[in-house]
Amino acid sequence: MEIEIDGMHCVSCSVNIDGVLEEVSGVVEARTSYAKGKTVVVYDKEKVSEKKIREEIVKLGYKVKP
Repeated sequence: MEIEIDGMHCVSCSVNIDGVLEEVSGVVEARTSYAKGKTVVVYDKEKVSEKKIREEIVKLGYKVKP
């Protein structure tokens, strides 16, 4: 799944997002690009929902585009 994100200011923002998402049960991998303003998340749909992943990004203070 690919999610567009607003509010990232630097590379450490993308590293922060990846670290938090990869701690979520069911997320296999997160690759966030500050330059592109998006993240690509590989996850197990049986263990975690897309909504939960989006909520985790919002909790970090970023805006998720629909």
